Amino acid sequence: MRFALPLVVGCLLAACSVEKTPLVATDVDISRPIPGMQMTAAYFNLTNNTTQAIRITRVTSPDFESVEMHESVLEDGMTRMYALGDLTILAGKTVDFEPGGKHLMLIRPVTDVDSVRLEFHAGKAVVLTVAVPYKE
Repeated sequence: MRFALPLVVGCLLAACSVEKTPLVATDVDISRPIPGMQMTAAYFNLTNNTTQAIRITRVTSPDFESVEMHESVLEDGMTRMYALGDLTILAGKTVDFEPGGKHLMLIRPVTDVDSVRLEFHAGKAVVLTVAVPYKE
């Protein structure tokens, strides 16, 4: 009988625990496009909370005509930017999107709103939707 109480308490705690979202974006930083410019960049950290790798195949936004994943690299003393076709985030790992590294290019805004919505796709499924205000 004395063993039943810890078992019941453990089951109750497990039932009340909050399950982590599979993919989480933190520290999202998107500046409003400069007047006359048709693009801006997005920076953030993406964390995979699962035990399986997540492959991001594309990112979309209803607020921009196009969203592209890029990576800037230093080659022969020059910084070059390359498009990323997809991005794999290993289980339990975080990938940083930051100036001078991986980032999103948000091209040709189609709305004039104070926030941006980003949708991260793994194949046909949307695995994460983020809505954040522009950094002023």
